[in-house]
Amino acid sequence: MVDLATTPSFRLDGKRALVTGGGRGIGLAAASALAAAGAHVTLAARTKAEIEAAASAIRARGEPADALVLDVTDVEAARKSVAAASPFQILINNAGMNRPALLPDVKVEDFDAIFALNVRAAFFMAQAVASRLIEAKLPGSIINISSQMGHVGAARRTVYCASKHAMEGFTKAMAIELAPHNIRVNSLGPTFLETPMTRPFFENKAFRDEVLSKIKLGRLGQLDELTGAIVFLASDASSLMTGSALVLDGGWTAE
Repeated sequence: MVDLATTPSFRLDGKRALVTGGGRGIGLAAASALAAAGAHVTLAARTKAEIEAAASAIRARGEPADALVLDVTDVEAARKSVAAASPFQILINNAGMNRPALLPDVKVEDFDAIFALNVRAAFFMAQAVASRLIEAKLPGSIINISSQMGHVGAARRTVYCASKHAMEGFTKAMAIELAPHNIRVNSLGPTFLETPMTRPFFENKAFRDEVLSKIKLGRLGQLDELTGAIVFLASDASSLMTGSALVLDGGWTAE
């Protein structure tokens, strides 16, 4: 008799997921994908109208979704929100920002704003979610939304690259500490995506040509090209993966 390997489930039934920056872009795509896979999603962001509209669109599909108005850079408020909720077994640590500038033009306040959100807020959100899971003795999956820029450098992105390299570092270190608790920590590193937020940048032909010359597939990424990877990292399909970076960059970092 031949023993055939089984395929793990990509389903997330009974799991609770928290998505920061959940109102649009990668956050909304992630929340939609997790809900479709059976998770109960909570969308967190500062803009009440935006996340309530997003959550209600998911509910209209017949899937459970809550909206949580939260500024994740307020670490104390974020800790209180996570502590007051039932534990989240999935965190999509997605809220992030960039203010591109050439090195001589980088302002201290822009550096501080990028690090406050991309590093400080993301770090302490992961800490809060992990602490609740440890307390409840539950397994979990923390997915830090990084970037291909966490693995390479680029002009006009010194601060953003620094912030995402920092995220890759704490992803690995958290994975080592949390592994005994069966909490996995991985990062997701997309290339440039075509979203409402990025569309204006790509109207600049020189910038668009520069970006497309680096993406070996010769095109920008689409949001729905990330959702499979997000469900994979959240589910038992990736049960042996922790402290790793899943890079969806169309070949940018291969060179």
